[in-house]
Amino acid sequence: MEALLAGIIASLTGCGVYLVLRAYTFPVVLGLTLLSYAVNLFLFATGRLTVGQPAVISASASGYADPLPQALVLTAIVIAFGMTAFVIMLALKARAELGTDHVDGHREDERGQGA
Repeated sequence: MEALLAGIIASLTGCGVYLVLRAYTFPVVLGLTLLSYAVNLFLFATGRLTVGQPAVISASASGYADPLPQALVLTAIVIAFGMTAFVIMLALKARAELGTDHVDGHREDERGQGA
């Protein structure tokens, strides 16, 4: 189970880094989103995957699930949603003002070369 989770985190991170290094804004936004998913899974995995255990220690409980990673992931999801909405609006504004979605603002002519 741990190897599967590590593979999923690694593939999300790899795809996210690849997309962040693209030259256009919308793949960059998608890459940032994939990286935030990878971080969320990593934070969730730090609390050890326990099934059927209470999050709060009681007198009769033999074990418990750590609630801190769950709280961190919930906070990270909200922050990632706000960041993604902001970056999408920023990319749309840059596209409207510059006429291109290239991260450097370069326009390409018919031959595929920058203007």
